[in-house]
Amino acid sequence: VQPEESGGGLVQAGDSLRLTCAAPGRTSRNYALGWFRQAPGRQREFVAFIRWTGGSTDYADSVKGRFTISRDDAIDAVYLQMNSLKPEDTALYYCGARRGEYYSNSYLATPSNYAYWGRGTQVTVAS
Repeated sequence: VQPEESGGGLVQAGDSLRLTCAAPGRTSRNYALGWFRQAPGRQREFVAFIRWTGGSTDYADSVKGRFTISRDDAIDAVYLQMNSLKPEDTALYYCGARRGEYYSNSYLATPSNYAYWGRGTQVTVAS
């Protein structure tokens, strides 16, 4: 089953949004889930990931202190709480899942290392 993202929208700079990734079957032990984003004309870039076992996380420098990734074991979901949004956060946000979490942070921050992807949810931040 592919992950499914929701929660995007049009907001003003400084506002908050919470994205949800429903990933049934992709949230057991030894899975990692990540949020990535892609703006028009740009490559898909890392935002944050979480290792399901233990819950360790990492973030792109551009979102540290503003975004928080978390998980909900009860419903097999991962959230991305985005605060203090900026126009440069505008992008299509994707949830990726991969089996195998015991890799380095740089490995888990690389989009090509994820096997399962959702269709994305659009986030637009107006200035």
